[in-house]
Amino acid sequence: MPMIYETLVTTLNAAGDVHCAPMGAQYEGDEVVLKPFRPSATLDNILARGSAVMNLTNDVRIFAGCVTGRRDWPTVAAERVAGRRLAGALAHVELSLVACEDDPQRPVLRFARVWEQTHAPFPGFNRAQAAVIEGAVLASRLSMLPAEKIDRELAYLQIAIDKTAGPAELEAWGWLKDAVTAHRARAGKAAA
Repeated sequence: MPMIYETLVTTLNAAGDVHCAPMGAQYEGDEVVLKPFRPSATLDNILARGSAVMNLTNDVRIFAGCVTGRRDWPTVAAERVAGRRLAGALAHVELSLVACEDDPQRPVLRFARVWEQTHAPFPGFNRAQAAVIEGAVLASRLSMLPAEKIDRELAYLQIAIDKTAGPAELEAWGWLKDAVTAHRARAGKAAA
């Protein structure tokens, strides 16, 4: 099974508005493979424009922000494709769609790497950053996973937050915890 890298994908809609979403990416030879769920703005934008930008960052607030409704992150124009990259990305890869294997749940999108650029050195991840990324994945699946599983995994991830988080990770973790609380409050009202 190919390794999946957690990235942030920026796309443009027909009006030119930027959409940013966390997405696992796979490298298969010279191609990048993305498998967005249906329905998604990312998928719609890629199919309409034929391009995307994969952003590599250690600012985990963006991962947590995107899954909790905070999608307005500073961007700058891409170099070679119609798109924008995150201004704070450590590196970015500009992608051009070469093939789409349709699927009712998760189409497989294959991209050529048109341009790659490093903007700043990668200092490495700490455990809290990894915990926030895992927490963001959980938060994106609140309606798919049992509450007990979410609680158990968040409790374990809390250990890394408590031991290694800086201010950015604490802020991101707070957003995720708030999202879980809000989801459960909405679910409780719907059940009543």
